[in-house]
Amino acid sequence: MKLSVNIDHIATLRQARRGIEPDPLEGAFEVLKAGADGITFHLREDRRHIQDKDVYLLKEKIKMPLNFEAALSPEIVDIILEIAPEETTLVPEKREEVTTEGGLDVIASEKRLLNAIPRMKAKNILVSLFVDPDETQIRASKNYGADAIEIHTGHYAALSDPLEIEKEWNHIKDMVLFARDLGLIVNAGHGLNYENTQKIALIKEINELNIGHSIISRSIFTGLHQAVKDMLKIVKG
Repeated sequence: MKLSVNIDHIATLRQARRGIEPDPLEGAFEVLKAGADGITFHLREDRRHIQDKDVYLLKEKIKMPLNFEAALSPEIVDIILEIAPEETTLVPEKREEVTTEGGLDVIASEKRLLNAIPRMKAKNILVSLFVDPDETQIRASKNYGADAIEIHTGHYAALSDPLEIEKEWNHIKDMVLFARDLGLIVNAGHGLNYENTQKIALIKEINELNIGHSIISRSIFTGLHQAVKDMLKIVKG
């Protein structure tokens, strides 16, 4: 199982002062030095953390896989097509949300997906859709030409009752297996931290976990290198 570290919140801290530090690019180098398998970042329409200049610098300087998270905005899709990252994960996005609140409604987005996905694949970009663990959404992802899905683990991460956690974990596992049977690559992420990731990491059919906020949070106390190392121990078993 691979770990891709989301560096958005390095940029969040920088944007609090609209300054130049901390630098997401420097953070990306440190993350990879610690052993992470790739870098994830989200260029939001409101540019609340990652900025356009960050995207172009990451593409120029980072030689490991980049996972470009983005909404289906024509402006953002054009940037994805221009820089051609190794992977893009298409997500829902609302200006008023603090963070992504759920999976993409793939069926409702059919027209835009059928326009964007072939153009991205023509640029050799692996296309992943961020979806809830829902059979209908997963099947539609396959039908519309996605190469992969990222299962939204936010509901699982928010639970505290052991029985509810077990129930949701089993449901996620079933959906992972369902997606794999359809021929999709399966990633997972959202809300995963140093307490709840271990159980998700037991689902060996998951290709990659995308984790950011908890790693950047821990890095305040331990340093980024050690925070990534600690998460790698959990993800890699």
